[in-house]
Amino acid sequence: MIVKIEEYELLDIDSGPYGITTGKDGALWFTQHKANQIGRMTVNGEVTHFVIPTSDAGVLSITSTTQGEVWFTENKANKIGKLTATGEMIEYVLPCPDSAPFGITEGNNGDIWFTEMNGNRIGRILSSGEMVEYDLPNPGSYPSFIVVGPDGAIWFTENQSNQIGRITISGEITNYLLPTKHAGPVGITCGPDNALWFVEINGNKIGRITPSGKISEYTIPTANARPHAIVEGPDHALWFTEWGSNQIGRISMKGEVTEYSIPTRNAEPHGITLGFDGAIWFAEECNKIGRLSLLLKS
Repeated sequence: MIVKIEEYELLDIDSGPYGITTGKDGALWFTQHKANQIGRMTVNGEVTHFVIPTSDAGVLSITSTTQGEVWFTENKANKIGKLTATGEMIEYVLPCPDSAPFGITEGNNGDIWFTEMNGNRIGRILSSGEMVEYDLPNPGSYPSFIVVGPDGAIWFTENQSNQIGRITISGEITNYLLPTKHAGPVGITCGPDNALWFVEINGNKIGRITPSGKISEYTIPTANARPHAIVEGPDHALWFTEWGSNQIGRISMKGEVTEYSIPTRNAEPHGITLGFDGAIWFAEECNKIGRLSLLLKS
């Protein structure tokens, strides 16, 4: 397979792109935690910025909804933000201080689910705006990324307790311990095979868990790759960022891993998403947005 990687440099110096998602409008939406903004980029590279009302909010993860809204976590400000399709910015304050919201996703019924790293909780915002929180059974789990599973439940990584968590819409929580000790799971996504795929930032592996809880692990060839986020690609494979080795990785359904170097050194890739144009887009801490396109299948 031949790939092409292009990079788009942002005009704001050191804005800190981190999370990225594909909006209903076909554009790429991304967080800029250093510039305190939400960015929007068309597939042609045209960029618009939206300033977050709360200063130094520490905006990190971002997700788009079926309603055309963009939701994001304000890690430092202890808030969840929403940018409506009309450009209105709304913020929701979390009930407990210093909860450090991080991962965020939309549930099948339109509710917004998010993780609270310091709070050790899973949060939920109903369509009415009401907020519900669920305490995790193990102290200091440090819940990170979160996604809807093929079974309709919400799945999330627990970075410090070394587990994959599952929570139903009624709030029932189940945990699955990873085989590799201190693996440090972070990003998680639903794969084309109706399983959950996740990255192990410390274990240097890609993990797979079925809805029934069966876990498989695959070692990344490059040592200390520090995989961060993962997404399903257009080619029946999973793609992930490696901020430690400055690469974009690909893992097939057979567990075969291929890696591709990012042109800019020390780019620090974090968030990753599949664009409507069939390309893999990713956020680079070095103040760029990357695009990886597939040119040929061998």
